[in-house]
Formats: sequence, structure tokens, C-alpha cells
Amino acid sequence: MGKISFTNISAVTLAVNKMASSIEFYDKLGMIVTYGGPASGFTTLRSGDVVLNLILHSGHSASWGGSVILRVDNVDQIYSNLLEAGLNPDTPQNADWGERFFHIWDPDGHELSFAELLPNQ
Repeated sequence: MGKISFTNISAVTLAVNKMASSIEFYDKLGMIVTYGGPASGFTTLRSGDVVLNLILHSGHSASWGGSVILRVDNVDQIYSNLLEAGLNPDTPQNADWGERFFHIWDPDGHELSFAELLPNQ
């Protein structure tokens, strides 16, 4: 049997304690609810081709369960938009591996990274 070749990730699912506050946070990131909602146990959000599922898991305690990295065209503009929305992301920085990025954490402690490729990379 040959190796399977993956072309992309269809969706990421994160466990959340409070669906309504999680949806409010992701709404500020520009994501749109396409299924479920604040009173639902399962919600799907979308931004472009990115699909994020939230599943209600009361009592979930996340310390650091990983990171979701979202490729964007303009990190500094996204950063400014999040500040205007009242969120508190880390300051953008350039990385040795050729990306400009910043992190922000959702209400349940999931780390989201926004990254753009630097020119000539």
C-alpha cells in the first residue's frame, strides 16, 4: 500500500467551555457561523477556505494544546484589525524562517498564529 498524500486540512475542531464567548471571539477575527450558534453544542465557522469547528466540552481545561497557524496576506493589517476589535494579540515579529507572525489566544487558551511569508522567501 502506498502512502496517502494529503492536500489540505478540511477543518480543525477545538473544545471550548463557553460556546457564546468563543463565537464572540472568532467573530472578531472575521469568521462567520455557518452551522450551530451560541446555544449549540457544536458550531462551524468559516473564513475563506478555513473551517473551524467548536465543540462544547464543559470542564475542559486547556494549558497548551497546540497551535493553529493561519496564513494571511498582511499580518500587520490583521493585527491592527484585532486591536480595533478590542482584542490583545502579541506584537508581530519577523522570524528567522522567513515569516512575519503574531499569536493570540482564544477564551479557552487555544493559540492562534497569523503568519505571512516575507518577500524573497
